[in-house]
Amino acid sequence: MNIAVDHIQEHTVQDLFAHAPSTTEFNKLRKRLTRQVQTALNDFSMVKAGARWLVGISGGKDSYALLSILLDLQKRGDLPVKILACNLDQEQPNFPKHILPEWLERHGIEHRIEYRDTYSIVTEKVPENKTYCALCSRLRRGHLYRIAREEGCSSLVLGHHREDILETFFMNMFHGGRLEAMPPKLLNDEGDLTVLRPLSFSAESDIEKFAQAMQFPIIPCDLCGSQDGLQRDAMKRFLADLEKRAPGRKETILRALSHVQPGHLLDRTLFDFAALDHEGG
Repeated sequence: MNIAVDHIQEHTVQDLFAHAPSTTEFNKLRKRLTRQVQTALNDFSMVKAGARWLVGISGGKDSYALLSILLDLQKRGDLPVKILACNLDQEQPNFPKHILPEWLERHGIEHRIEYRDTYSIVTEKVPENKTYCALCSRLRRGHLYRIAREEGCSSLVLGHHREDILETFFMNMFHGGRLEAMPPKLLNDEGDLTVLRPLSFSAESDIEKFAQAMQFPIIPCDLCGSQDGLQRDAMKRFLADLEKRAPGRKETILRALSHVQPGHLLDRTLFDFAALDHEGG
């Protein structure tokens, strides 16, 4: 299988914000997203000086925003890690192969483009009328882990944001019968790589505004035609309706995930209810 690797040995990342709007509104948005990323990096001890990170970039708004903010922090000296951007081209029909390499090269960003035909595997294995996303995601994650190891990276960094975490939480609760979300920091099953999500505190609506202002060349995630009817879409609509009825509710739910009281739940593996008794016996 063809693998393309682009390393710019003595690269100088161009200012990604050189042509960004100079409006007060954009500056506030940029500062808010940067502050939220820094908070996530610090709160979850994501940064080890001198580490090498593999930052996944799909061509969607989230990964563009993540990479831009991380590179800006690195340029300022606030993020003492090495960054390698990586796109996994999965041979989806009509995927515009030129967009990401051209954007990365134009901005002098060290990167690796990997070509793996996971699309054919997914379409062969998944029954007709079923969504491809679950298997596609597993295959993609496996390749990214492998690439991280090959490139000497200690962490795989992904662009999941606040809404991704909340949607995952409610999907697991409604469909899986468990309280489980998408953690900002995760150790993989093999125990040799961490998965980091620095946008965990950032709202999708802010990221979308940021991406539009930065004029990123967005590649849609519906090229395979497998996006209709997803449970995640239902959760997205549920949360949007909840936020519309009670503004600020998403932030409250996210905050609740950081303030867990095991003794007020029903999980006997987290809290010893048998040992709980009053002095009278």
